[in-house]
Amino acid sequence: MPEINLLSQSTIDQIAAGEVVERPSSVVKELIENAIDAGAGAITVELKEGGISLIRVTDNGCGIEKDQIKKAFLRHATSKIKSIEDLNFVDSLGFRGEALSSIAAVSQVEVITKTEHDLTGIKYSIAGGVEEDIEEIGAPCGTTFLVHNLFYNTPARKKFLKQPQTEGGYVSDLMEHIALSRPDISVKFVNGGQVRFHTSGNGDLKEVIYRIYGREMAEAVIPFEAKSGLCRVFGYIGKPEINRSNRNFEIYFVNGRFVKDDIISKAIEEGYRQYVMQHKFPFAVLHFTIDPQEIDVNVHPSKMQIRIHKGNEMYSFLSGVIHEKLHEIEMIPKVLLDEEKAEKNTYAKVPEPFEAKRIANLVKEDDQPGIPPILQKSVQNRIFGQTNERTKGQNAGNHSNIIKADEHIVVEKPVQMNLFEEKILTADARNEYHILGQIFDTYWLIAYKDKLLFVDQHAAHEKVKYERLVKELQQKTVSMQMVNPPLVLSLTGKEEELLKEYMDYFEQLGFEIEEFGGGSYALRSVPSDLYGCNEKKLFTEVMDELSENPMKGAPDVILHKLASMACKSAVKGNNSMEMQEMEALIDELLALDNPYHCPHGRPTIISMSKYEIEKKFKRVVS
Repeated sequence: MPEINLLSQSTIDQIAAGEVVERPSSVVKELIENAIDAGAGAITVELKEGGISLIRVTDNGCGIEKDQIKKAFLRHATSKIKSIEDLNFVDSLGFRGEALSSIAAVSQVEVITKTEHDLTGIKYSIAGGVEEDIEEIGAPCGTTFLVHNLFYNTPARKKFLKQPQTEGGYVSDLMEHIALSRPDISVKFVNGGQVRFHTSGNGDLKEVIYRIYGREMAEAVIPFEAKSGLCRVFGYIGKPEINRSNRNFEIYFVNGRFVKDDIISKAIEEGYRQYVMQHKFPFAVLHFTIDPQEIDVNVHPSKMQIRIHKGNEMYSFLSGVIHEKLHEIEMIPKVLLDEEKAEKNTYAKVPEPFEAKRIANLVKEDDQPGIPPILQKSVQNRIFGQTNERTKGQNAGNHSNIIKADEHIVVEKPVQMNLFEEKILTADARNEYHILGQIFDTYWLIAYKDKLLFVDQHAAHEKVKYERLVKELQQKTVSMQMVNPPLVLSLTGKEEELLKEYMDYFEQLGFEIEEFGGGSYALRSVPSDLYGCNEKKLFTEVMDELSENPMKGAPDVILHKLASMACKSAVKGNNSMEMQEMEALIDELLALDNPYHCPHGRPTIISMSKYEIEKKFKRVVS
């Protein structure tokens, strides 16, 4: 039998550090969370070589007492909890007491700290878990950590680090989440000598979104707030047109902690389901306040995962309120022909505070007190059309075909982030529609006031058919169509159990299914609107959905899947339509609760302003 050895304390510390410190971003995360727990109102993070050679984290928090500094670097030394019972009421970001010990075990650390009531500060140095020096020095209130040469004493782990640029990217992602989690804290991030972003700490979450993602994104978010017996949630959700190809922009915090949770992610996506295309994901920054007793935060050492005890309740609440919020607003994408107007987000240049100088030049006397310039509309959203004082009294006949910007009043208004503007797709607005005709046998052109609307006939017809079938299914007025010969379906054991569970519901929808023996079933009839649309594939997809998402395995899943498949018979592109048909379809579209998107999330209609068209013809010079 191999001999059993007792490991040295240094080896134990380095092994334990592996659970906490994986890369520079792990170090930054632990140090920032400590700074926040220390009551810091401003935090600065600086990196060299992506944090591999140097990480500096500076805060203006309460500092560490002189007689506590050495104790802070011992394993499981923490000021956040005292006993096992405290784990049920953790409201701080860190509590295990392993961060400083782990960081010091695999790097060279200097800490400079001073409390408010001390005259001098303390500089403490520790490398590889071994104390090197401690001395009194002059220092401001707060704490500064300098972490040099990460993994200098564990080369096997250092070689698995990515390139400095990649490691810096991980830290950048973390810093964005930190800033979004605490808009009341000023967060500055410097990487390789360049300031990536710097938030003001004024408590405005939208300002943080602007600083990180740019003006275009900040103008495309909607304020969001809701409350239930389980939680309170507030923040911003993005308009459907700013969707992404992955879930990286579904950002949410529970009791101030950035987490990833399947229930919350799926609830957000379900709320957007009718508004975003398949395989696209929404943008959202949400803050949840949940009773600590209703969640488990000690699921994983990284503290990135939580367990919500009332998961189904959370799912139903969140998906419902997001869907309701999106349903309230007009969501017709606007076509901007002047592409250079769209500002691209760059981390290499820090925007001036709210673009103060540029906005000040545009809006002087009309500035509204209390409204930050980030909420002012950009130049492309100016309102033109009336002459100003300089042009009053001039002969109207001398007015040329060129409409110069300085000959008209420029009215800069706050961006209507709650989008309570006049809606276009309503029965009342219908009287002012003028259908001009069809182009490319696919799109219709409609003139409405100062806008030109483009309607995708396939998306519009698909949406109308979808809503019609959903209504028929809900009211149980669906007609049946026999399938001859019957289709034989081979089901797995799990699918067979699901079919038995929902058999009554399938029958109510117009399906006639009989057991065929040996795990096979015969499909003898289907709803009439589904006949001829590959009934076997349809049924397989429904069973797959029920198998993969048991939490969503409610009758509505079946209903919406069937309705979506029925849309395959909608009129396609490259099909000529008569004016009478277009009129009838528009009327049906306007009668829907959500006429803006087809069942797959594509827009049914987009708009272009008269102003954008006039700019292209150089009738407007701005």
